[in-house]
Amino acid sequence: MRMQRTTKDADAKYKFLRKMKTLWLLKISLLILLLLGSEQVESKVYSRCELARPLLQSYQFNRSFISIWICTVEHESNLDTRKITAQEDGSKSYGLFQINSRNYCTEGRPGGYCNKKCEDFVNDEIADDAACAKMIHQREGFKYWKGWNRYCRNWQTVPNVLALCPPSAAQLGASSTFAKL
Repeated sequence: MRMQRTTKDADAKYKFLRKMKTLWLLKISLLILLLLGSEQVESKVYSRCELARPLLQSYQFNRSFISIWICTVEHESNLDTRKITAQEDGSKSYGLFQINSRNYCTEGRPGGYCNKKCEDFVNDEIADDAACAKMIHQREGFKYWKGWNRYCRNWQTVPNVLALCPPSAAQLGASSTFAKL
């Protein structure tokens, strides 16, 4: 009788421990999934003026071409940093400047002429996008971008961003490109 009771107690204890182990594994798995899933890509949809300011001030884009750059980005990505476009040749174009995975970046690891992961171009940090876009422009000119060819090629029809974007009050006191307008 005692042996039978000990066996039942051991079985109950074993089942209890097994359930606890399963619950802990489930909790750990859920926590890992939550942590992996919580890696959110911050993105931003710019207005013309919001984008023109950092391109000029922080990334030293040529003031003479800023309206053309804004027009091009507007027609390539709708000023949306998270835009990804599948191309007919199987490649993809990423971010504000629609940087293509065929030559300028590599999916999943740094590569291409810009030596960047393509996924780096779909967040709100645009320093790498700007640097790569300037390199593309040096290598291929604006003709690289279909949006430029279709909509921005005739500079006389491109809205003058410098005239449309008045300097903010904070910028008026600073020595900036917009303060010199």
